[in-house]
Amino acid sequence: MAKDRLSGKLAVILHADIAGSTALVQQDEQLAHERIQDAFRRFSETIEKYQGRILELRGDALLAKFERASDAVAATLAFQADHTYLISRLKDALRPTIRVGIAMGEVVIADNTVTGSGVVLAQRIEQLADPGGVCITAALYEALPKRMPFDLENLGEQVLKGFDEPVRVYRAELSAGQSVPVPQQDNQREATPKTPKLIAAIIVITLVIAGGTAYWFKTQVRQEEPVSVTSMAYPLPDKPSIAVLPFTNMSDDAQQEYFADGMTEDLITDISKVSGLFVIARNSVFTYKGKAVKVRQVAEELGVRYVMEGSVRRVGNQVRINAQLIDATTGGHIWAERYDGSLDDVFSMQDKITQSIVTALSVTLTGREQGSLVQAKTNKPEAYDAFLRGWQLYRRYTPEDFVKAIPHFKRAVEIDPDYGQAWATLASLYWISYQKSYAWTLIVNPNRDNASSWLQTRLKASEYLEQAMKYPTPLAHQVESQLAWDYRQFDKALSEAEQAIKLDPNDPEGHLAMAWALVFAGRATEAIASAESGMQLDPYSPAPHLYVLGIARLMMRQYVQAEVALNRSFGLDQENKNLLLPLSVTYVHLDKLEEARDAIKQFSDFLIYYSPKIENYIEWWPFKREVDIRFFGSGLVRAGVCCEEQLEAYIGRVRQGGTLE
Repeated sequence: MAKDRLSGKLAVILHADIAGSTALVQQDEQLAHERIQDAFRRFSETIEKYQGRILELRGDALLAKFERASDAVAATLAFQADHTYLISRLKDALRPTIRVGIAMGEVVIADNTVTGSGVVLAQRIEQLADPGGVCITAALYEALPKRMPFDLENLGEQVLKGFDEPVRVYRAELSAGQSVPVPQQDNQREATPKTPKLIAAIIVITLVIAGGTAYWFKTQVRQEEPVSVTSMAYPLPDKPSIAVLPFTNMSDDAQQEYFADGMTEDLITDISKVSGLFVIARNSVFTYKGKAVKVRQVAEELGVRYVMEGSVRRVGNQVRINAQLIDATTGGHIWAERYDGSLDDVFSMQDKITQSIVTALSVTLTGREQGSLVQAKTNKPEAYDAFLRGWQLYRRYTPEDFVKAIPHFKRAVEIDPDYGQAWATLASLYWISYQKSYAWTLIVNPNRDNASSWLQTRLKASEYLEQAMKYPTPLAHQVESQLAWDYRQFDKALSEAEQAIKLDPNDPEGHLAMAWALVFAGRATEAIASAESGMQLDPYSPAPHLYVLGIARLMMRQYVQAEVALNRSFGLDQENKNLLLPLSVTYVHLDKLEEARDAIKQFSDFLIYYSPKIENYIEWWPFKREVDIRFFGSGLVRAGVCCEEQLEAYIGRVRQGGTLE
């Protein structure tokens, strides 16, 4: 075969190798090679994104060339940031770190061999770099545009083997608070042929892929212990089940925690709308936040087959999302990907992740679902950011945090008046305050004018809900359902709850809204199924579902089961004093009169403004059927609330309203 012609060209040369590769191989030869190969594969992909070209890939070293110095440095820093995160997630100490040297010089390709002074210089410079770091020459330093967000530390003149004159070397790092520049696309760039050695290397890697060790996370299969289906706390649903763990905030600014949490919740919300999936709710997965947990543990405790985890890094307006999907029953990693973009691209990035999950799990979307996955909640990043700040506070469900959340939601709807989710959250916030009677004084009237503040809170909920229903979301329908039964509009309450579930079949709050609507409509048996569905979707936050489940059991005259459910719920949420009323009725029918009266006393002490009239107790329970009102009301009377005459008078007034069966 004829030899290649000798060729030389001045270029930016990048040389990379694995720091301490021998020690890694001594730990576990096969696993070390797998991880090294995959690290270089990912580095190669990054290099190509930044307009670089791989010249040679062999063993524990990589050689590439660029036309621009800035592309070479940016590609290296982008890769190192991701690689550092990935190896930090490994369960063992076999963590290959890469060091990089970048120089400018001549490349010579002869006899299928890549040589030249530039190659040798890059290799010598790389040996000066720290593991996970990058060093460049003075020529690169001079060629870098000053606007680039790089910190360049002068390491002085270094004597390098094979070079007569000392070479000035710089250590390159990303500037604090900055993000790596995104690749600049060059449509005019022509594809260049790969060298035979590179082609051979790619073939080897392709074979590795075919052998099951291609992807970085795939090399961790032995690190993910598969779960036994029989050991799960809940039986696996009949459709693909998934838990999305809270994404790690990789930003330098801890204040960006709200953004990482918000991105996680939005992803949960998006995939929850896919009826072909079973998705664990936010409350349950967030119990793992900040904890080092194994995939097997999560799958066992939540009863899911798939677990997703990842990270979010935001620097200024730039966002990077890393995500991976794991099959807990095999321990294998289905896919992993990185998404880069600006804040303006966040919604597109979320859609891509959702589509990846749907594709990976072979889920078929309905026509409506296909449309909903590409609809952004808002197209204004500032409104989205304001909403996430408020949402983080709202999810804490305390009076003080509600107060702090309101300005953020108002800011969101000021920026985008069509932001349905922000309007719906404002309505929900005020409705919860009215229902639980714990935040209305702080929110509406700091002077604590009790009666007027309470009524204003109810009116505010209706006012914001009217806006929210112009751009309906599952949350808006949930609140509408609850306000409907409060107004004794039972058919509307059921239809609104049904609509909420249609829009998001995996949202436990939708099933909770349905359970309440069914209980008040006199269909307690059906309410049990809705409550249990909600609990399976949100196993670590069962209190609200146990609450309505206990009432359903009570209305079915299953007193022991009712007592167990209501006591469990109250033990988990002692702020919910309203629960004391059905608990007192339950105690009455179990002949525990002392406990019943004590529960009534606790509730009376909690009342906003006390009056011995039975309305203050029973108006919280707008049952449709007269038999249910009589059953519940007579239990309250036996527990010590007023008298039968007042109960009869109340029933008469409700009957006059024409909504009593």
